[in-house]
Amino acid sequence: MDLLEQLARTNADPALIAQLQAMLAGKDEQIAEKDTRLQALQVQNQELAADSEFKAFKIKALTLELAHHRRIRFGKASEAYSGEQLDLFHETGEADLAALEAELEQLQGKRQAKPRNRAGRQALPPELPRIEHRHEPASCQCEACGRDLVKIGEDISEQLDVEPARFFVHRHIRPQYACRGCETMTAAPIPAAVIDGGMAAPGLLAWLAVSKFADHLPLYRLEQIAARQGVPLARSTLAEWVGKIGVALQPLSDRLAVLLRQRSCLHADETPVRQLDPGQGKTRHAYLWAYRSNALDEGPPIIVFDYQTGRAGAHARAFLQGWRGHLMVDDYVGYKAVFNEGVTELACLAHVRRKFFELHAANGSPLAAEALRRIAALYAVEQQARGMTVEARLQLRQEQAQPALAELNAWLLATQQTVAIGSGTGKAIEHALKRWPALVRYAESGALPIDNNAVENAIRPIAIGKKNWLFAGSERAGRRAAAIQTLLGTAKLNGLDPLHWLANVLERLPTCPNSQIDSLLPFPNSTQF
Repeated sequence: MDLLEQLARTNADPALIAQLQAMLAGKDEQIAEKDTRLQALQVQNQELAADSEFKAFKIKALTLELAHHRRIRFGKASEAYSGEQLDLFHETGEADLAALEAELEQLQGKRQAKPRNRAGRQALPPELPRIEHRHEPASCQCEACGRDLVKIGEDISEQLDVEPARFFVHRHIRPQYACRGCETMTAAPIPAAVIDGGMAAPGLLAWLAVSKFADHLPLYRLEQIAARQGVPLARSTLAEWVGKIGVALQPLSDRLAVLLRQRSCLHADETPVRQLDPGQGKTRHAYLWAYRSNALDEGPPIIVFDYQTGRAGAHARAFLQGWRGHLMVDDYVGYKAVFNEGVTELACLAHVRRKFFELHAANGSPLAAEALRRIAALYAVEQQARGMTVEARLQLRQEQAQPALAELNAWLLATQQTVAIGSGTGKAIEHALKRWPALVRYAESGALPIDNNAVENAIRPIAIGKKNWLFAGSERAGRRAAAIQTLLGTAKLNGLDPLHWLANVLERLPTCPNSQIDSLLPFPNSTQF
């Protein structure tokens, strides 16, 4: 019996009893309300706990991403143009115009001498040293009547040449002989040159190309370098020379691409560049695709750059032109279509290692450290195999690399079950396992590379040089730069001095028949082709 029933049996005031009843009902409502609030707080606490766990996971992911971005230190600068940057575009237009004129002359099949306008040309500085070259006729007798020729004068032309930090002038002296009997004149022919009638000697043209495309110096800087020596070289003249050099060297670059596609294993990678879009006053994305021969090949190394305005996989298919072999690439999806057409994929172990390295650098993960230790053991095998024959390297890989790879795979699968899906460690493991068949393929041969570092190292100087030249002035300028960088890059891979090699090639190129073009390629012994 509760309190209200007891009060009802007494003579208590009914109003008091009603008041007590109302008070108790209010307490029941307060208790029910508190129970409801308690349940809501419990739900909210569960949500906060889940949110806290998600935020902790997100913080780890963002910390890893931040560490990655700090490592590569990339950023996008303003696209506002300075006066010197706009001059880069103007010189590109002049170079393109000169290249088009040279191409038209080649297509027309004639080399008619144009009237040479010397009104604006300044005389070469008289204080520069002169190296005289005398070009005598093959015979001192008249071809018509056999009498002795008599010297009646000289035709003197001068070409400006350069050695690093030293300009000098080649003076070409062509004595002119006449036959008094038949009143004919004889003189040695004008030496053939890449630029007919130009004052630039092959050494100067080589210095210009190497400085611009290997040392990444804009033309206005080269103009300043020459001016310090008292040599006036107008930027427009330099740009014209660049355009004509590009046309002259294009067949050599095309030939290297043909030879590269004869190799059975290639590396491929691409790097973004900016291309000027004059109509919009901005720049847009373009890409420099790089293809390199396998460093384990017996032939001389080759690097070929292919400039394209996009990153679509169609560009890779167009360059390879039905090529079949092993292709070492990163995980970019653009190459996938090539692998559906008979090309065998090789995955880069360095990319797999890089993800674990970034993870370890960000938070000292012991799992990442263990992955790095296992990968280091694989690279130790490659270091031991350096200099071995293909057969000996294959045997070593079968004995040491293949068991180490099997252990690494088992460890990755076991570890994947213990880490959160989507975490930094989980993503690194997923990347390795997703590409595992292509990743271990190198160990099945003694002639395949373990990673894609060979082509990445070849691209790196260009990526650094972009800080100087900022952008390509046009698509034609990008293709010209790719062709010249192909030749200079291949020369460097083969241990040649690009400047000396190019000066020699530009001197020999005008008289070299197409059947002997391989003798001009940047190989230590090009006759092997």
